[in-house]
Amino acid sequence: MFANPFKLKKLGILAMNNRNINFIGKYNKRKNFPFVDNKLKTKQLALEHNIKVPQLLGFIQFQVEIKCFEKYIENENGFVIKPAQGSGGKGILVIVAKKDGKYIKPSGESLSYSDIRRHISNILSGLYSLGGKNDIAVFERLVNFDEAFEGFSFEGVPDVRVIVYRGYPAMAMMRLSTSQSDGKANLHQGAVGVGIDIKTGKALSAVQFNRPIKVHPDTNKDLKLLKVPYWHEILHLCAKCYEMTQMGYLGADIVIDKLRGPLVLELNARPGLAIQIANDLGALNRFKKIDEVAHLHKSIEEKVAFSIETF
Repeated sequence: MFANPFKLKKLGILAMNNRNINFIGKYNKRKNFPFVDNKLKTKQLALEHNIKVPQLLGFIQFQVEIKCFEKYIENENGFVIKPAQGSGGKGILVIVAKKDGKYIKPSGESLSYSDIRRHISNILSGLYSLGGKNDIAVFERLVNFDEAFEGFSFEGVPDVRVIVYRGYPAMAMMRLSTSQSDGKANLHQGAVGVGIDIKTGKALSAVQFNRPIKVHPDTNKDLKLLKVPYWHEILHLCAKCYEMTQMGYLGADIVIDKLRGPLVLELNARPGLAIQIANDLGALNRFKKIDEVAHLHKSIEEKVAFSIETF
């Protein structure tokens, strides 16, 4: 079934071709893509700009180094391994515990030492990377998710996706992991998307597989009760990511650690369009309002204040 393009335009729905040509193509310079396409480079750049990120435990670049992977996680009960150039959550392995020589995933499934080595080898060979290029396996410390999200996420760390347009936070959603998404906050794998009010950080509406839902499918938690802590700090952090990357159309993914507060998990130069479904709102009308004032606001504080007041 196809939607009427004139109706979509009236609703301000941003479609893929429009996004690719008039937003990604126009506002994201090709030379800046490596800063967001490579998670290791993003992390290093963020640290240079005093932006907090999940702690880097180490990384592996060559197959011959795989046999030494345990040195990076020997003092960690939980950790994450991800491809530096992966996309869509592919190749991200979340381990929440180690028990009797086994590595335990959020689902309860256990992996062996050989399983971990094989996964790292697959990452290096480019199985999960953009374009199938040789990649780097990045090891991160597991984030201890904030207790404010108790019951809202299943066995995984939820994150906040904010679309930053020309330096202004424009739309936001919370992505909550489920049993189907295997502890990953990825909508294509079955995570729940909850639209978030830019002004208050409170839930607006929620979807799973693009269909409206009211409660979390695993915990039955009422999703309308969700409120994101540190909300103004998160908006400032996302706006600062624009200053860091000079990407005018950017998806900033933020996690909240109960000890360290908001952390930049990763950045995306080609953020998806499902955030409009989660918010039950088209993005184009908001982008138009930003275009009208973009020449007026210079500082991060001014841009964030405009978004809070307007949206």
